Amino acid sequence: MISDTHGLLRDEVKDRLQGVDMILHAGDVCSATLLESLRQLAPVYAVRGNCDRGEAAQDLPSRELIQIQGYQIYLLHDLNHLDLDPVAANIQIIVSGHTHIAACEQIGQVLYINPGSVGPRRYMLPVTMGFLTLDEETCAFEIISLES
Repeated sequence: MISDTHGLLRDEVKDRLQGVDMILHAGDVCSATLLESLRQLAPVYAVRGNCDRGEAAQDLPSRELIQIQGYQIYLLHDLNHLDLDPVAANIQIIVSGHTHIAACEQIGQVLYINPGSVGPRRYMLPVTMGFLTLDEETCAFEIISLES
């Protein structure tokens, strides 16, 4: 999982994404070329963020519902724009970006994930991404720091 690339695809991000089954991008992509580069690594689900504009952004949905290994994942950019009750919608995982701050919190039956930002550094926040492991017995999320 990545978010808030703002047009920057770091080499270390590409290296970490080698061999993944799927890439989830929680918005502020800001580059159609970046998405194409990601698609060379794995299938990509991406949503439009508040900084995504122009022709490249037209093809990005504002939200995406993804079913993986029996889990329903709801992908959006800004958690403040969550437009449904995840429990009522039988969604187990909410993935968002926007804040550039990595977080993972279980609230009741729902796991809320923000992988942080792998784009240009903002406000001295760390550069982070995340890995979600799902199977019939496991739902685990790990925040990956790309700080040297």
